[in-house]
Amino acid sequence: MGYKSAYQEVMRNYEASRSQAEALLEERRAALYKRFPRIAEIDRELSAIGISLAKLVLTRDEDGIYKARTKADKLKQEKANILSIGGVPEDYLTAAYRCTGCSDTGYKPAAPGQLPQRCSCLRQRMVEAYYSLSNIKGILDEENFDNFDSRCFSPNIIEAEGISPLTNMQAIYRMTTDFVNDFDTKFDNLLLYGRTGLGKTFVCHCIAKDLLDAGHTVLYLTAPRLFKIIEDYRFNREDMDEPHEMLEAVTDVDLLILDDLGAEFVTVVTSSALFDIINQRLLAKKPMVVSSNLSPLELEKHYSERITSRFAGYYKMIKFFGEDIRIKKKYGGRHA
Repeated sequence: MGYKSAYQEVMRNYEASRSQAEALLEERRAALYKRFPRIAEIDRELSAIGISLAKLVLTRDEDGIYKARTKADKLKQEKANILSIGGVPEDYLTAAYRCTGCSDTGYKPAAPGQLPQRCSCLRQRMVEAYYSLSNIKGILDEENFDNFDSRCFSPNIIEAEGISPLTNMQAIYRMTTDFVNDFDTKFDNLLLYGRTGLGKTFVCHCIAKDLLDAGHTVLYLTAPRLFKIIEDYRFNREDMDEPHEMLEAVTDVDLLILDDLGAEFVTVVTSSALFDIINQRLLAKKPMVVSSNLSPLELEKHYSERITSRFAGYYKMIKFFGEDIRIKKKYGGRHA
């Protein structure tokens, strides 16, 4: 299933949920009318008053409007009394939507002249759909801060760095957990860099897991995957399976994690798209976490000055160094 079909499936689920809530409401209404025929009469009278009020407002008949509203208030009070005496909850005739903010449509009601905005529940459902497609949900069960194991990192000081890989990873652990804990109150961006196999992707997954658990929308993408989607959208729009919903998520989610930057084939299109994504999220104060096997100097060779200057000015640079922990884990390596 591609991203387009994932969006369609989410919207079908909304429709099914909405239909179920409305069907239940009709069943309740029919049962209530059968038990209290007077309520059926009151609802018909209120409906008629609503139509007459619209006409009275157009003709500016203030006296007629007052009388109609007074009669409607009396009928509503009579209905409330019948329900109360019968032990029927006040919200019995309110549709039980899963999301009261959008009434299970996925979009919030729009003011006159404005376009409807996506409800937060739709944004989260789409992010969850994207995670399912990228097979990362299962990974987060294993790769999270609870499973952070410092024994994989050497306590021996590396002269060029002035500290050991163990001390460095302990500092990275503090910085990234602080990033998560301060997410709602402090705007920060992270650039994780260092050779492959040092734990950058693991830390990205840890951050994603904690923020998802806290109810934030998080989207994880590798750079090659993201830029393929962008190029497909630009050059093969009619044939592609990933719609604009995916690209909207890139700028809309609370946190965008872009892993393995520099592994993609850099073109004018990808470089321009990267700048737009970084810049839009900076302007909107929506954080990013970027990981790369390239050093800051190597990034300058791959990307334009306007991109690297934003990394330098708005991102915390976090360096990973040491031995390849993937190989160490494979052969059961641990430091005492």
